[in-house]
Amino acid sequence: MRRPVKKQPKPKADSIYDSVRLAKFTNYIMLDGKKTIAQRIVHQAFAEIKERTKKDPLEIFETALHNVGPTMEVRSRRVGGANYQIPREVRPERRDQLAMRWITDAARSGKGRAIHLRLADEIIAASKEEGAAFTKRENTHKMADANKAFAHFAW
Repeated sequence: MRRPVKKQPKPKADSIYDSVRLAKFTNYIMLDGKKTIAQRIVHQAFAEIKERTKKDPLEIFETALHNVGPTMEVRSRRVGGANYQIPREVRPERRDQLAMRWITDAARSGKGRAIHLRLADEIIAASKEEGAAFTKRENTHKMADANKAFAHFAW
């Protein structure tokens, strides 16, 4: 049986957009503890999103997280000397965590342009169900679907 989930400390809400999820996303962008630089990158990306789409950037960000977050994933389990990929549902906290990680990884992988522009591109693409982060989610779902036969091994 799983041990109870620890109570995680939540970051303070973002100063401009008053969103805890955005503050958490800023922490994913942050490298080497440079939070002010991470906040500047996120705020510049949101300004770019607002300029391009003429909509509320926080709403587009929430849509992107919802679209990229997986509902199913595969977990490896050893049964009788063989490893099986068992499809499992994803807890809401992990869904958000994976979505944020995949969006930041996709933005970092594109080279040649400023990070805030790449981040804005990826968030807009994810809100339209496109882009590298959304493709990662689709691949995760395909893996879970392909391994449905092993669902009876779930613990």
